[in-house]
Amino acid sequence: MKKEISKYSIKSTGEIKDMSTDKREVAIYLSKFGNIDSDDDMIQKGAFTKSIIERGPESASNRKVAFLRYHDWEHQIGKFLTLQEDDFGLFAVAKCGMSTKGEDAWQDYQDGIISEHSIGFQYVADKIKWVEDMTIEKGGYYLITEVKLYEGSAVLFGANDMTPVVEVMKSEQRISFAQKLSSDIDSVARAITRGQGTDERLYELEMKLKYLNSQLLLLAQTEPIGIKHSVTGEPTGLGNSFDWSKVISNLKI
Repeated sequence: MKKEISKYSIKSTGEIKDMSTDKREVAIYLSKFGNIDSDDDMIQKGAFTKSIIERGPESASNRKVAFLRYHDWEHQIGKFLTLQEDDFGLFAVAKCGMSTKGEDAWQDYQDGIISEHSIGFQYVADKIKWVEDMTIEKGGYYLITEVKLYEGSAVLFGANDMTPVVEVMKSEQRISFAQKLSSDIDSVARAITRGQGTDERLYELEMKLKYLNSQLLLLAQTEPIGIKHSVTGEPTGLGNSFDWSKVISNLKI
């Protein structure tokens, strides 16, 4: 089974190491090294090095790895002060902002409501290797030596993908959810195509579009659903047929 390289993927961990009440900061692990997860992946130390150099807190990039809630690019709750790899995993220190969303998140941290975190990322095609191991159930695992890290999110429930969101839905709810996703994809795609706003805004729209598309892909894989995009919207497509170059041609990446 091949990995969907272009898919916006999610992996979770539940590690909160410390909190600083006076500074509104949390110390967390966003990813673990050396364990095989439910995607049959084993992320190796060093997988985040390139992303940290290019988009970490100390980089010169204006598109730094974002601190979000629910992987929602319109729900930024603060910023990462530290991103670094140690022998255990990807360690982060994050500071909650003073906005309403940041304040809500901080209150949820203090109340123990937020206890888990996920990363939003993409695989890198030539950094995935299948390792045969007949001692485990599936006969092997994917060794991941590099990913492209976009964000770390505070979540209520951790998961290695978005299946819990899908599985709790009844059939009629799946259809409604798919229609909403399709409508959101059309809206975001049109906004990107217009190319208005700052580079930062367009980048955030691009990330949101990738996330929405991955949710729709997962939903389609769970149960066949007929989906019609809005008549006025630009066709966005699904799966490997999705042409990103047409949608983000106005982006300066």
